[in-house]
Amino acid sequence: MGPGLGQDSLREAVRGAGIEVPPVFHEAIGSTSTEAMRLAEAGAPEWTIVATNHQTAGRGRLGRTWVTPAGTALTFSTILRPPLPPGAAALVSLLAAAVMAEAAGAVCKWPNDLLVGERKVAGLLAEASVEDGALRHLVLGIGVNVGAAAEDLPEGATSLALEGLHTSPPALLGRYLGRFRPAYRPAEPSFAETVLAAYRERCATLGRRVRARTTAGDVIEGTATDIDSVGGLVTDAGTVAFGEIEHLEA
Repeated sequence: MGPGLGQDSLREAVRGAGIEVPPVFHEAIGSTSTEAMRLAEAGAPEWTIVATNHQTAGRGRLGRTWVTPAGTALTFSTILRPPLPPGAAALVSLLAAAVMAEAAGAVCKWPNDLLVGERKVAGLLAEASVEDGALRHLVLGIGVNVGAAAEDLPEGATSLALEGLHTSPPALLGRYLGRFRPAYRPAEPSFAETVLAAYRERCATLGRRVRARTTAGDVIEGTATDIDSVGGLVTDAGTVAFGEIEHLEA
């Protein structure tokens, strides 16, 4: 693995993607998303990126944590202000997942994990602020295990280096931003269709038998057949708008 992320390499990746908003770098921080949410509430502009070389208290879905050994991961959060209804905010997360999967050589597991083989290499977490029924801002947090050793990872996880996909956090960030920035066009009428096409192409969940547990505690088991217009997973046993997915053996 190459060098970890730093202030200079972060600035270079951001500028290389045509983003003019200055990024924020912390050598170590509890959570880039917590800091990005604070900045967003304070009025930070869209495309403010908060990144770190060592995240110590990162947040995952459903209350999980995401902690990375220093210098081994790409961990950053982006403030976005898409002109979308709150119910369509998941489209931004799906776009980011598809783009990062392409940049990293991975595939998507619905709703927001990236896999190499059957092991998790990255996760995404989108957190929205809604006021009076309108989306004020969206913080999109992404963590990718770039160079972590097997002993530093939880069961079921892997890193790009362990899978023979050698890169560095700055190089991966540059590839991601260079693809995501031009694809992020939420004001265009074709945005949803374009995002869904890109995500379906990279989604390893489609065609698989899955067991989904919704946030209400309901369990749906069936074959995943499609992604609906707002990012929900369609199965032959029903649609899951948000929940936890397990890939089952065929």
